[in-house]
Amino acid sequence: MIWMEYTLESFPDGSFHVIGDWPGEVMGWTRDGEKSGGKDSVLYSPGDVFVVDDNGILRKADSLKKLMEQTKWI
Repeated sequence: MIWMEYTLESFPDGSFHVIGDWPGEVMGWTRDGEKSGGKDSVLYSPGDVFVVDDNGILRKADSLKKLMEQTKWI
């Protein structure tokens, strides 16, 4: 899947935000702000954890997320 026409906003701490046509679009929210019923495929969801590989690709790290949940990091 290719996502196009999105803006990346970066912050001084190294974090970034993907901005769609409306708030929450990339997480599947509707234009009205409902947190379900929007897109079938989402870019990411709250709580997702990603690790950047040697090629600059963000890889979803479900096992790392589970470990962080168990140790109360998230």
